[in-house]
Amino acid sequence: MVIMLFGISNVGKTVTGEKLAQKLKYSFFDLDDEIRKRFQMTLEDFMKEYPWPDERFKIKGEILKNLLKEHKDNIVIAVSPIFYSRYFNSLLDLEQVIAIELQDSAENIFERLVFSDENDNIYTDEEYKQKHKNYYIKDINEDIVYVRKTFKKIENKYFIDNRPVDQVADELVGMIQKLK
Repeated sequence: MVIMLFGISNVGKTVTGEKLAQKLKYSFFDLDDEIRKRFQMTLEDFMKEYPWPDERFKIKGEILKNLLKEHKDNIVIAVSPIFYSRYFNSLLDLEQVIAIELQDSAENIFERLVFSDENDNIYTDEEYKQKHKNYYIKDINEDIVYVRKTFKKIENKYFIDNRPVDQVADELVGMIQKLK
């Protein structure tokens, strides 16, 4: 089985995916980590090297296809945003794939918001984040609305509702068992 976790930035795909893979005894892959590894560059450099979103999303789709060819089964993939569904929709039809869109409210996603520097080091800046809260909430809401169309083929939706990651992973295991 291949579990693909979709969702907007900071919804919790990576943390949830790592915990889910651990509970299922599957291997875990993060699409952003695969970009870093395969291109030997930071995500910021990747964005500079491929400045057009269509080109970046096409590359991400190719990496997903390659992950499935290379590993075939028993993997969980945290899929960083690909806002053009034509680069992943065909993978959703594969028999061994279960795609799940992780969702949450803009306010909960904002609370998990983190930043990264030019070297992809994650950091928090609560003062800056709070100062620009209205901007970020608006941006997150726009992403939520936009992905409704992008992820419409993904039938399995899970609303995190700020639950602890262990609970989310346990509930996803139950969802997956029902879908098998």
